[in-house]
Amino acid sequence: MPKLKEKNDGTAIHDSETKNVSINESDDKSTENAIAVYRKLREDASVDPKEPTENEIAQIDKECKIIENRETITQDTPHEPVEIISDKGVITGPPTLTRFEKARIMGARALQLSLGAPVFITIPKNTISSLEIAMEELNQRLLPIVIKRSLPNGDYQNISIDKFE
Repeated sequence: MPKLKEKNDGTAIHDSETKNVSINESDDKSTENAIAVYRKLREDASVDPKEPTENEIAQIDKECKIIENRETITQDTPHEPVEIISDKGVITGPPTLTRFEKARIMGARALQLSLGAPVFITIPKNTISSLEIAMEELNQRLLPIVIKRSLPNGDYQNISIDKFE
């Protein structure tokens, strides 16, 4: 719920309005501070260490005006995540299942099997746990599982388990 603040004249404003104002004010102050620092550095770097010449001052003023007129980007454009589709197979990450993906698949499948899910392979006689059945199903690539690999920008690739080496 937005909070209300009171202006000096007694009227109420929302927090969202004050955030926008403070962002713009801080941008103006940071630009002014950057220009002041730039001006001081340029004046200190002048040929005569005591006093810059009129031409140097004019040049510094011109450069500061250029900096002041630059457009300041305060917010990046949002990126919508996109699915990466490829006929070549695995593009994001290694072409094999990582040990973390294997562990996640086997754990999830072992839980499914222990709760009564149907088995996709013929169960060997020496099998004693659902984890061993899950391992064998994974080795034979019989599980209908899709791995979603994401990139830092949000783009992702859905890869079926039979596409891995």
